[in-house]
Amino acid sequence: MRETAAFDACATTYDAALNRGISISGESKEYFVRRRIEWLSYRLRQQGYRPGRVLDYGCGTGGSARALLEHLAVVSVTGVDVSSESIDIARSQYAQGNVQFSTLDEWQPAGQYDLAYCNGVFHHIEPALRDRAVASISRALSAGGYFAFWENNPWNPGTRLVMRRIPFDRDAKMLSASNARRLLEGAGFEIISTDFLFVFPRALAALRPLESTLTGVPAGAQYMVLCRRA
Repeated sequence: MRETAAFDACATTYDAALNRGISISGESKEYFVRRRIEWLSYRLRQQGYRPGRVLDYGCGTGGSARALLEHLAVVSVTGVDVSSESIDIARSQYAQGNVQFSTLDEWQPAGQYDLAYCNGVFHHIEPALRDRAVASISRALSAGGYFAFWENNPWNPGTRLVMRRIPFDRDAKMLSASNARRLLEGAGFEIISTDFLFVFPRALAALRPLESTLTGVPAGAQYMVLCRRA
């Protein structure tokens, strides 16, 4: 697959390239990882849902695993990715008893997870193949399991600027929140909520407390569609 070769080639420079791209926000990769998972935790608490086993689909070099463990207080995290080079890095940096990593070729979805988390992955998947990817995630979830689908908001000019600054994002095919919802509903998921996050850069951090009141406005740099498998 083209995506496999591309991400194998940039695995060792992935984090540095990402941080260079998002530096115009005044924040690092770690800030966005933490805030995404904090928001997801908030939404899951509203649902009265406490997942035990988490799938990080498209985990890259594994940088979300620790935050998923800490902020969701889950039992285990399994990260999967098309890039074997990225998985090797993830294993060397983050693997432990309750955190494991696997290539997609090695991994078998079998209803073993309570929650799937996916960030910024589907804009790298060819549109014709997205249904297959969502179906695979659905098969990996237990009945009633949740899927947190995070993507970059194509209507945010700052997002587009950041992606132009990142070599592996320049040719990405972005998808809107409405397209994401259609994709997920087509796979049988029930949509719970759609939230837009990351409105204010660090220079306007004093305004960030307002973001929780703006999640329904498609202005944030990213959005999360939270949905549930029937």
